[in-house]
Amino acid sequence: MKRREFIIGCSAAIAAMAGSRITGYSFAPDGSPGNILIYVFLRGGCDGLNLVAPVNDPNYIANRTADVRVTDSGDTEGLSLGNGLAGLDFRLHKKTSALKELYDSNALAIIHAAGLTNGTRSHFDAMDLIERGSLQNKTLNEGWLTRFLKSVPAAPEGNNIASVAIGTVMPTSFLGSNGTLAISNLNDYKLRGDKRYASILQSLYTGNSLLDEAAQNALTSVAEINNQLPKDVTNTPMPYVPENNVKYPESPLAKSLQTLAQLIKMETGLRVASVDYGGWDTHEHQQGAFANLADGLSTALGAFYNDISHHQKRVTLLVMSEFGRRLKSNKSNGTDHGHGNVMLVLGGEVKGGKMYGTWPGLENEQLDNHVDLAVTTDYRHVLSEILLKRMANPKLGYIFPGYKDYKPLNFLNGNALQIDYNNAK
Repeated sequence: MKRREFIIGCSAAIAAMAGSRITGYSFAPDGSPGNILIYVFLRGGCDGLNLVAPVNDPNYIANRTADVRVTDSGDTEGLSLGNGLAGLDFRLHKKTSALKELYDSNALAIIHAAGLTNGTRSHFDAMDLIERGSLQNKTLNEGWLTRFLKSVPAAPEGNNIASVAIGTVMPTSFLGSNGTLAISNLNDYKLRGDKRYASILQSLYTGNSLLDEAAQNALTSVAEINNQLPKDVTNTPMPYVPENNVKYPESPLAKSLQTLAQLIKMETGLRVASVDYGGWDTHEHQQGAFANLADGLSTALGAFYNDISHHQKRVTLLVMSEFGRRLKSNKSNGTDHGHGNVMLVLGGEVKGGKMYGTWPGLENEQLDNHVDLAVTTDYRHVLSEILLKRMANPKLGYIFPGYKDYKPLNFLNGNALQIDYNNAK
């Protein structure tokens, strides 16, 4: 582990100085491996109407050039989906064949016209609010995943890696967490240089402060990961070998998900992980860039899901973006900031092969401000169903301050718990 990564691992504690401590992690009551939530955020405002499109809607056809539209035939012909919404012919972008396979195998559910309901079209504001779990309050000093972690039972002894942000930047959803680790690559997650550094650092961070606890957690996790990594005769970590002859594509998202697959199989107590996938701000010449992004998303998710075939029942993976793009394409063959968007949910307990939500329509009077796909499903409804049915956490009032009107979509198996709207742990 580089010094920068060690500092990043501890940085959550520094950010948490204004907040409070993590008190525990979520595990099954008997200490056995629990369920896992993976939160994939598409940074930049993914064009959900180009990822999952109502190809036969006359307003969709009329408002978009062929370059930024999925069609029912020709060069941009999409992949047809069964069980759509409002009797329309919904299709996936042609570059998402792996998503189509997951959907057809009932592992993938699609929720359309979802998102943040306050209408902002600012990347920064939308991402910030979603990751803090709020509609309006940007002063919350914790992310929603941090509040989730603080409101579940303590981890059993030896389960030290409960929450991870894949990469070198800690997302706002983990703001205030002093136990979340930032990891880019498990084989590089180690202290470099003299072996005595570890004991020196351990002697420096022996207190009870948030920084001390974060440093201790980082050092413990380094030791645990390195103890579990398979090594050759020279004590060098061996290359990871995915299951089922899976070959991950060469992309940052695929590498991140491969790292997560390794971590899941190590059984280190992982419960929550976040992954970022950026580059979706396609104002100009969207066609090629979007196709590459959609292909990257699809192939990486397909490889990951096949690689974790023995853990699929435990994993729920959510894909979302801060907002969608405008219905009408612009003069640069791109799309500008919009509103409603699509969310994807993948997992072994997902009631997939079906689209969920309410389709608001694309007639002028049905659009948000007469320009954008309207939001009919609050993004917190989707997150809440995962918390209630898969993550055994009913404390919605604490995790999403001000939220009181959960509406289940029933895209997951499992029994929903009695909802707690109190704003306490």
